[in-house]
Formats: sequence, structure tokens, C-alpha cells
Amino acid sequence: MAHLKLGEILIKQGLITENQLEEAIEIQKKDKGRIGEILIKQGIISEENMNAALGTQLGMPYYTSDKPELLTPQPDQGLEKIVPPDFATKNGILPLSKQLNSLTCAVVDPLDLLMLDNLKIITGCEINPVIATRSAIQEATRDFYFSKSSDSGMPTMLDRAVERSHSEKKTAEILTPQRKTQATAELSLDKLIAQAGEAPVIKLVDLIIRQAIDEGASDIHIEPFEDKIFLRYRIDGHLYNIPPPAAHLHLPIVSRIKILAKLDIAEKRLPQDGAITAKLEERLVDLRVSTIPTVWGEKVVMRILDKGAVPLELTGLGFDQKQIDILRKSLSAPYGLFFVTGPTGSGKSTSLYAAVNETIDPRKNIITVEDPVEYKIEGINQVNVKPDIGLTFATALKAFLRQDPDVIMVGETRDLETASICVRAALTGHFVLSTLHTNDAASAISRLIDIGVPNYLLTPSLVMIMAQRLVRKLCPECKEAYEPTEEQHGGIKFKSDLVYRAKGCDKCKQSGYKGRLVVAEVLLVNDDIRTLISQEATSGAIKDAARKNGMVTIFESALKLVEKGISSYEEACRVSVDGQ
Repeated sequence: MAHLKLGEILIKQGLITENQLEEAIEIQKKDKGRIGEILIKQGIISEENMNAALGTQLGMPYYTSDKPELLTPQPDQGLEKIVPPDFATKNGILPLSKQLNSLTCAVVDPLDLLMLDNLKIITGCEINPVIATRSAIQEATRDFYFSKSSDSGMPTMLDRAVERSHSEKKTAEILTPQRKTQATAELSLDKLIAQAGEAPVIKLVDLIIRQAIDEGASDIHIEPFEDKIFLRYRIDGHLYNIPPPAAHLHLPIVSRIKILAKLDIAEKRLPQDGAITAKLEERLVDLRVSTIPTVWGEKVVMRILDKGAVPLELTGLGFDQKQIDILRKSLSAPYGLFFVTGPTGSGKSTSLYAAVNETIDPRKNIITVEDPVEYKIEGINQVNVKPDIGLTFATALKAFLRQDPDVIMVGETRDLETASICVRAALTGHFVLSTLHTNDAASAISRLIDIGVPNYLLTPSLVMIMAQRLVRKLCPECKEAYEPTEEQHGGIKFKSDLVYRAKGCDKCKQSGYKGRLVVAEVLLVNDDIRTLISQEATSGAIKDAARKNGMVTIFESALKLVEKGISSYEEACRVSVDGQ
């Protein structure tokens, strides 16, 4: 049913011609609206004939307007409470009867699968749709919902629907802690309320996601406890509590997110992973969804991957010009191994994407294998690993070598098999980029040897290793200047007379910081380093040699930002491994 198009159905039934459909499509491009409604407005087809044809094609009952008894809801089943009147009137829905967990509803458009999914969430029932015309459903809906109480002076269902809309707006105001975001959220919610078919939980999930994106969050955490929900956003690497929705909304919120992420709603015992693509103004934002079962219910974490908010280019991430020059020189090599290292959450993937962007060339075949693909980039062949069917990093890499690649990106080197294939690919004329989990650049060499890669293979294959962290930028609205002393900073002498520290204001949620930049150490593998690798030298000896050749450490990179007034000394100490 999801693949049927109304125009094709009508042509097949002989009710319209292909030329008439093409004309209707042209009108739709200019004026929007549904194809069926456009054809009816033009007088090409009647609403009755269109719905009858649709019912025949879909094998679905069609209730004609000349039999009004068919559109009379069963009494005493509480149907007006199961399907809210505002949802029913906006979507052209009339609940007719309920048997066990099956709800029969007359609908105008049975091909609107999103609306049927939303109806399923609201009612908690399996939906059994039947077709009726919009005019017939509108008349029956008016009689069912709005005529019962108007003569008695009691509030009608419509009055209560309006009242509920005001209540939802108040809930949205509670959800938004910052005034600026609150204004945006209210505006968004007003638009949402005006849209057809939006239930409270749908608006709530949309609002939670929209607010997180507006706040620049990287992750959304929805955590259930005995009698409350925790809602937290990770902003600039730190989690912040956000006023949460009521505890009873946890299950419908999780169900809504699962539907959007194409996960199994019924499965609550096992972890699940999925993805959502959300449209925000003129750009698309991807969300990675992960659920895990806890003692109080399912916890959901959504990772926000907003390519529009993160520049996938070296010049926009925070590297200084000298480091960019070294990186670009390495990336221009015809073959070799290029590693980005650092702990989880240090921005390795973003830097790796920026590095791959530098290699894009119509004359090159670029292939990536990732777990999962975070940013979709035009001109690159990207593959998601699927371990459950045997598609691992290693098996994908073996296949890649038969795909005539020039550049290969591997999301992470986790084991000896993957590392060995990367090395072999680099030695046979391919440029390979990947990530490792190590604290500094020199330790990456020891890590590769520890997992079993022979040093005699690393010596000719390694081109460059970059270790990095993300340092928070001081909030420009409230950063506080002071004169540094050697006693304050462990004997360090700054080149500037004034440096800055965090203070805190409403703009930065009292943290004193807003935004992050990369601080890195770039280890170019030259002849001196290759000699040390072949001699199985320690990571300390390799680091010393790299510093003699001009490598700036993570701590030294961070201190440069302190001297420029971009970050604080406390941040430089926080992100460095050993403070030197």
C-alpha cells in the first residue's frame, strides 16, 4: 500500500488520463495541495468516484454518503475520548467502533501512513481504516463530537480541545529554560498546533528535538526513573538538566521516537539502534537513536549530527595554519596510513571527515566503511558495517580492495585483522585514513604494535598521526580578564599580559563557555621517526624526537588559545594528558 500513488490508481481505473494527471502535478508544484483534491477542484473527477476507485484498488471498504448509518459511531464505547476531536477534525477521521485492540475508523486518505501511525500512537490500538468522502466525514464528525453538549450549556468537545491546546502551550513554556529559546519554541509550537494531525506527544518530541538543535546540543538523553523523567542535553561536552515532561509521558515519547527511527515498538527488553532525519528550515539534520532497557523503562539517547553546524573542513575546526599545512602535505601523499587518535568524544570522526574532504577529487575513487555513517558526503562511497550479517570492518575492507580504490577511510581500527588490512592496503598503493583510541600521537604506534602489527610494516606505511581533544571556548559575553602570575599557573609564562577565565552568564547557562575548538598534536612520520619505529623505541622516545622536529603538543596548542583569549588555562589543563 505504501508504494501506490493515487494518480496511478485513477489512471488504472480509467477515471483520468495521463495528460490530466500531468497537468494536476504541475498545479501541485505551484500551489501545493493533494493530487486528488486538485482533480476534484478541476471537475475532472468526483470525490465519490475517486474514493470508490481507491477502495477497489486497496481492497478496503468504501462507505458512501447515501448510507449515513454506516458513518454512525458505536455508542457507549468512549470513542470520543479515544480519538481527540481536534485530531479527528484536522485529519478527516471518524472513529466507528472498537473491538478488543482493533479500532475501525473512517478516513479520507488511507494512503497517509504517517497519519495512521500517529493515530495508532494516540489510541494504542491497531487501526482498521475504511474510506469515506471528506464531506461525509466532516458532517458525521460534527454530529458526533460537537452537537451533544451545546444545547445543555455544558462545555463541548471543541471547547475542551481549545482548552487543551492552551494547556499544551503552557507545557512547552515549562520545557524551555532560556528566554530566547522559549520564544522560538512557542513560535514553532503555534505552527505545529495549526498543522493537521498533530497529537500532544508528537508536538512534544518535535519540541525536544528542535530545542536541542537550537541550543547546539550534541546529544539528547531521556532517562526514566520511578516517578519522574530526566531530560538532559549535552552542550559543549557537558550534560545539562532541562525541565522534563511529566512521568506518564515517558512511554508515548519513547514509542514516538521508535516509530521515527524505524525501531520495534514492542521490543523493550533489548537495546536497539536506529536513525532519524529531521528537516530544520532549509537543512537536514540526522539523529542517531539508541535505546537500552533500564529497571524503570527504556532510556533513549539521540546523537545529533548537524552537518550545517559543524564545518567539515580543516580550516574551521581550530587547527593553526602550520598544522593545516602539515596535514594537507600528508593528505596529498599517493599512499600511506593517516591516523587520528583521541578518547571518545574528542572529535575524531569530524576531523576524519574534514581530512577525507581534502582528498575529494573526481579522478579518485574514495570509499569509507563506518559504524555508522555519521555524515553523508557527496562524491564518496560510504558503507555501514552490519556485524549481525557478517559485514565487519575487516570484511568490508577486503571487498574494498577489489573495488579499485584510491582513498579508503575506516571509521575505527579495533583489532589486528582490520589493522593488518589497513597496513597492507597502504603498502599496495592506497591512501588509508582511520582512528585509534590513544591518549597522544606517539602512543598510537605502540598501540598498533601491541595489537600485533609488525614494526617493519609500520615503518614504510605510516605517513602521519594526529592526536586531538576538544577545548571549550570562553563565552565572549562574560569572560573575565586577569593578570597571570607564574605561581597561579605552575611556572608558565604567558606571552600576553592579560589572559581570561570563565565567569558565567545567562547566554552560556552560567558555565562561562560557549562552543568548542580542536587542539591537536600533529606527528609527521619522517626518517627520524621511522628509524625509531624500526628500533622498537618507546612512545616517550618517539614523542621527544617529534618535539625536536617541531611538533606542538596538545597542551601547548591549548596554551596558544589561552594567550589569544579564546580559552582558559583551566581548560588547557583539563584536556591535556600530562600538562606539558
